[in-house]
Amino acid sequence: MAHLLGADRVTLTLGTRTLLDGVSLGVDDGMRVGVVGPNGAGKSTLLRVLSGLQDPDDGRVTRAGSVRVAVLDQRDDLPAGCTVLESVHGGADTHEWAVDARVRSVHTGLLSDLDLAADVATLSGGQRRRVALAALLVRDDEVLVLDEPTNHLDVEGVAWLAAHLSARYSRNGGALVVVTHDRWFLDAVCTRTWEVHDGQVDQYDGGYAAYVLARAERAQQAATVETKRQNLLRKELAWLRRGAPARTSKPQFRLDAAAALIADEPPPRDNLELTRMATARLGKDVLDVEGVTLSFPAHDGGPDRVLLDDVTWRLGPGDRIGLVGVNGAGKTSLLRLLTGRLEPTSGRVKRGKTVQVAELRQDVEDLDELADLRVVEVVEREKRSVVVGGKELTASQLVERLGFTRDRARTPVRDLSGGERRRLQLLRLLVGEPNVLLLDEPTNDLDTDTLAALEDLLDGWPGTLIVVSHDRYLLERVCDRQMALLGDGALRDLPGGVEQYLALRAAALAAGPAAASPGSPAPVAQQDVPTQVDAVQAPSAADVRAARKEIARVERRLSRISAQEAELHARMVEQATDHVAVGALDEQLRTLAAEKDELEMVWLEASEIAG
Repeated sequence: MAHLLGADRVTLTLGTRTLLDGVSLGVDDGMRVGVVGPNGAGKSTLLRVLSGLQDPDDGRVTRAGSVRVAVLDQRDDLPAGCTVLESVHGGADTHEWAVDARVRSVHTGLLSDLDLAADVATLSGGQRRRVALAALLVRDDEVLVLDEPTNHLDVEGVAWLAAHLSARYSRNGGALVVVTHDRWFLDAVCTRTWEVHDGQVDQYDGGYAAYVLARAERAQQAATVETKRQNLLRKELAWLRRGAPARTSKPQFRLDAAAALIADEPPPRDNLELTRMATARLGKDVLDVEGVTLSFPAHDGGPDRVLLDDVTWRLGPGDRIGLVGVNGAGKTSLLRLLTGRLEPTSGRVKRGKTVQVAELRQDVEDLDELADLRVVEVVEREKRSVVVGGKELTASQLVERLGFTRDRARTPVRDLSGGERRRLQLLRLLVGEPNVLLLDEPTNDLDTDTLAALEDLLDGWPGTLIVVSHDRYLLERVCDRQMALLGDGALRDLPGGVEQYLALRAAALAAGPAAASPGSPAPVAQQDVPTQVDAVQAPSAADVRAARKEIARVERRLSRISAQEAELHARMVEQATDHVAVGALDEQLRTLAAEKDELEMVWLEASEIAG
C-alpha cells in the first residue's frame, strides 16, 4: 500500500506534560484508523501534528508528494454571513456539484433537514457540526482527519456516516484517521486502532472489539512478567534483610540489582473505577406517565408544536430503557417531565413515594456555579463519606477511584477538561444514592475506558434506568429494551432495537422529507419492518393477572425442558459410539430447542403486559 502520511520520532511537550514522546507511525492508502485513549492523553494533539496544524518539538512529519489532508476539528469555525450552501460548496454553481452522486449522498445524509439558504450563524451547535462535516466530505482529499465527528449526530446520522466512510476509504481510496469515543462506530469503520497513552502510541489491528481483546492479551502478558518480577523482588529483599554481620560482604552487583527491581515498579495503567454505592430502596410504584401531552408555541405563530400526544408509559422497578429518536423529537423534554423540571400541557406524571431520581444532563453547566470549588470539595458538599463494600471511603478516596489523581483532586472545577467535568457529574449523582437514574447522552466527553467503567457499574445497577443516547454500543450493552420518539407525538416500543428504529426512519425518509421531520406522522411500517407499538396503553387488571399466570406456566415448562436437555446430553455422552442413538437424541434436543424458542417468545409477550 502506498504511504501517504507519517510521523518519525515525533516529540511534543505542552507545559510540563510530554504528550508525544518519540512517536513513529504511518498512514497508508486504504487505512481507516481509530484513535482512542484517556481524556487529555494527546489524541487531538496527535491529529494536529499529523495534519500539519501544529509543529512538533522534535522529529518530523512526512507527507507523500502532494497529498492533501482535510481536518475536522472539535471546534466548528464557520464564518457568520455565509449560507449553508456557501459553507459546503463555496461559490460553486449547483450544476457543478449536483451531478456527483457522492455529493448528493452527503446532502441526503447530513443536510436534508436544513435550509441551504440559512445563515450558518443561526444554526444550532449540532447543525453547524453537520455543515462542517459535509464541507469536508464533498471534497477529494486523500487523507481525512476527523476529531469526534459523531458529536451531535443522532443514531441515524452515525449509521449513515459509518457506511459512507467505510465505502469511500477502502483500498486505493485514500485514508481516514478518526478520534471518537463511539465504540460501535469504531467497529463499523476502522481497520486499525491507535491507543494514545503516556506519550506513546500503541498500534492494534482491527476495530474496537479487536483492540480490547489485544489489549487484554497484552495486559495478561504484562501481568505474567510482573508476577515473575515480584517473585524475584521478594527473594532479593529477603536476601538483603539477612543478618547485619553478613551485609558487609554482600556483592555490590546484588545490591544494585535489588535497587533496580524496586525502582522499576511500573505505575498502573488502569486506575479508573466507578464504585457502586448504596441505592435507596425502590418500591413497587416508580414513574407513571398518564395521558401526557406536551406542546410548545411555534416561533412563527403557527399551530403549537406537539412533542408528546396523549402518551401513557409505566416504568417499574428494575426497568432498563434505552430511548432513541430524531433530534428535536422531545427525548430531553421527556426526561425533564420525569424529574419534575417540566410540567405537561395535560395529563400527569405520578412518582412513587420512595423514588429518588438522579439526572445526568447533556451539558455540564450545572457545575458552573461550583467553578471556584476544588473537585474534592464538590463531592464533600454532597457527602463527606460513603460506605462501599462494608468499608467507609472519604470524598478524597472516592474521587481518586474515579481517575482524579491527588493533584487533580485539588484542581478548581473551572480548570477541569470536559471529560473530567463529566466524571465529576457522575460522582455527584452516585453519592446521592438514587434509585432511578436518567442519563441524557452520558457518553459525551467520556473516553472509552471511562465508558467501560460506567457500563460495568450500570450492569449491576439495581434501580430503574433510562438512557438517552446515540451510542448504540452503550444502549445494547446496558438496556433491556429500546423505545423511540419519531417526532409524531407517540412513544414507540422497539422489539427489534436500534435496527428497527433505523428501518422506521428509512421508511419515513422514503415517504418524503415532510414525513421524516419532527411533528409529522410516521409512515406505516413496511412488511420487512417489525410493526411498531404506539403509545403504550395500560393493560387491564384482568390482562395483567392472565399474563402473570402465563408467565408462571411458561417458566415451569422451561424449567422442565432444561432438565430434559441435561438428561439428553448425559445420555449422548454415554452412547457416544452409537451413531444411531446419538442421532435420535439429537433430534429430541432439536424439538426441545424449537419449543423453548416459542415459549420464550410467549414469555416476552406476557411480560410486556405484566410489567
